[in-house]
Amino acid sequence: MNTKNVKAFGTAAPDAPLKPLNIQRREVTANDVEIEILFCGICHSDLHTARNEWHGTVYPAVLGHEIVGKVTRVGNAVTKFHVGDLAGVGCMVDSCRVCESCLEGLEQYCEEGNIQTYNGADKHLGMQTFGGYSESIVVDEHFALRIPENLDLAATAPLLCAGITTYSPLKHWGIGPGKRVGVVGIGGLGHMGVKLAKAMGAHVVVFTTSAAKQADAQRLGAHEVVLSTDEQQMEQQRGRLDFILDTVSASHDINSYLSLLKRDGTLTLVGAPEHPLPVAAFSVIPARKSLAGSTIGGIAETQEMLDFCGEHNITSDIELIDIRGINEAYERLLKGDVHYRFVIDMASLKN
Repeated sequence: MNTKNVKAFGTAAPDAPLKPLNIQRREVTANDVEIEILFCGICHSDLHTARNEWHGTVYPAVLGHEIVGKVTRVGNAVTKFHVGDLAGVGCMVDSCRVCESCLEGLEQYCEEGNIQTYNGADKHLGMQTFGGYSESIVVDEHFALRIPENLDLAATAPLLCAGITTYSPLKHWGIGPGKRVGVVGIGGLGHMGVKLAKAMGAHVVVFTTSAAKQADAQRLGAHEVVLSTDEQQMEQQRGRLDFILDTVSASHDINSYLSLLKRDGTLTLVGAPEHPLPVAAFSVIPARKSLAGSTIGGIAETQEMLDFCGEHNITSDIELIDIRGINEAYERLLKGDVHYRFVIDMASLKN
C-alpha cells in the first residue's frame, strides 16, 4: 500500500518528552477520507498512553483522538463527504463490523475489539495506529463524523471523546425532563456532563470537593452544587437522585454516592480510578440500585451527539495551545490545572 510522510508530534519512550517526528499515513483508498487536522483535544488517556501507564504502548506513539478538520481528499466510493467538508474523528477508526454489537451500531463494544485511533492495530499498514497530533489523518468514511458548522471548531474537538463519553450514558439511561441527575466531579468529562444533562431537560446536581468550583458549576448549568466533603449537604441529597454520572478518576467513596440514589437508581462510572473502588453490598441491595459503567458511543450515537450539540450550541470549555507547549500542558493536566480541556491549534505544527 502506498504511503506518504506526515508531520506529527509524539514520544519515543514513557519518560521521553513529546517532540516533532514524521509518520506514515496510507494513501486514500476507495472508502477513505483524508482530513487536514485543524484542532486536536488533549485527553487524559493521551497522557496515560504516552507514559505507558496502562501498559502495552507501542513506540513511537502519536496521541490524540479528539480530532476536527477539513476533508482534503475522498476515495471514489465515498458518499458521506466531499472535499472541503468539516469532519471529525473520535476514539476509534475501525471495528470488525460483523459482530452483534457492530451490527447494532455499537462499534465501541465490538466483540473483536474496536481499532483505536492511536496505539491500535492498523490493519492497512500492519503497524500501530497514529492519532491526531499530526498534520492529517486518513480514515474510512464510516468512522468519520460530520461537524455542525455553527459550532466553534476548536471547542468542538473535545466532543469527540469527552462529549460522547458523557452523552452516551445519559441517553442510555433515559435522562430528560423530570429526572434528577448527579454529576460527580467537574473536569474534562464532568463539565460536559453538566451541559448535556441540562440541555436534555434534567435537574442537575453537581458534587465537587472544591468550594472554588461551586460558582463555575452554576455557570455551566447546575441547578444545585454540593460540596461533597460537607456531610450535611450530602445528607440532604440522600435518596433523591435518579441517576449519577461519576466522572472521577481518583479513588473516592463510591458508597456515599450510592446512598444518594432513589430506588432503582443507577450510578454509572465513566472515570477510571487506578485502584478498585470497594462497594458494600448493602449500598445497592435494599433499594435495588445499580452500579454500571459506560465507555464512548458508537458512530451513529456520536453523530447524534454532535447534532444535539449543534442544535443546543454546546461545546467544551477549552484552553487553546501551541503544540510546542504540549509537554507543559501534560504536566498541568496531571495537576488538574485546566478549565476544562486543552486543545492544540494544529496550525502550530506546520511552523
